[in-house]
Amino acid sequence: MCYADSMKGAHLVREARRRAGLTQADLADRAGTTQSAIARLERGGSAPSLEHIVDLVRSCGLDLRVRLVDLDDDDWALARQNLALDPDERVERMLASVRFAQAGREALAAGPREP
Repeated sequence: MCYADSMKGAHLVREARRRAGLTQADLADRAGTTQSAIARLERGGSAPSLEHIVDLVRSCGLDLRVRLVDLDDDDWALARQNLALDPDERVERMLASVRFAQAGREALAAGPREP
């Protein structure tokens, strides 16, 4: 799993549980807690420690790896550029992107050109 900084522990636990095919009750049994505690955590009603999140993910038979990486704020730079445009310009750029993608799909469907 690869997630942005907005990913919360609740999302990680829910995703791990779903990937493992477990119900909240199943995970609660494996982790030695209650189904209501798992439900509360998954809906963001509690703020578990990283250690607790790792334990719950491991109870699902998965591992959670945390690592430090260089900051990549390219998405924010693009968002700032788009916010500087008026709505009509944003729509036109989006439509141009759609046309470009559609042309690419059509070219792939047509197959290679004869020289």
